[in-house]
Amino acid sequence: MDYTIDAKNKNLGRLASEIAVILQGKKNPNYDPRLEGEDKVIVKNINDMTVSGKKETDKIYYRHTGYMGHLKEERMEEVIAKKGKREVLRRAVMRMLPKNRLQIKRIKKLIIEK
Repeated sequence: MDYTIDAKNKNLGRLASEIAVILQGKKNPNYDPRLEGEDKVIVKNINDMTVSGKKETDKIYYRHTGYMGHLKEERMEEVIAKKGKREVLRRAVMRMLPKNRLQIKRIKKLIIEK
């Protein structure tokens, strides 16, 4: 089943948690944690999504290259400037999904439109 969500005036975290539940298949009566689920999510009006508080300037995304001392950091405002709000939403949903072999398969079912 395809779910269409309008992101206009919705908060980033609440929107991401709603999407993560759908992508896991928990809204489907045939839910099984070992299966990826068959639900897709289409998000519209992503540029009208809101971010609460001072997250846009203060939130930092960390990643490690694998070498000692190579901790990279990127602020949310830099990510929005480079890749737009769709990348911020994708990262939020990705981090809310369970960290297992199904994570990539589930995130591919997230379609973000402008």
